[in-house]
Amino acid sequence: MASDRKVDRTLDCLGLFCPEPVYRTRLELDKMQPGETLEVWADDPAAKRDIQSLAKRLGIQVLDFKEEDGKFYFLLRKTPTEE
Repeated sequence: MASDRKVDRTLDCLGLFCPEPVYRTRLELDKMQPGETLEVWADDPAAKRDIQSLAKRLGIQVLDFKEEDGKFYFLLRKTPTEE
């Protein structure tokens, strides 16, 4: 993904089908520290909706989203949890 933002981790889910992309995204987010960014690549049509829903549910910022040639690119930032 062409972006001027720093990417801390990249997760390649190309060729994987539901529920693998959203499941692997959740596992990767769980390993991350607040403020870190995760780039996710996926091509399963369900991943577009599933990853956006996951981000909303977890309070993860979607910094960027791009759809190109049947592939989805997400740039997510883990936000600090409220105490």
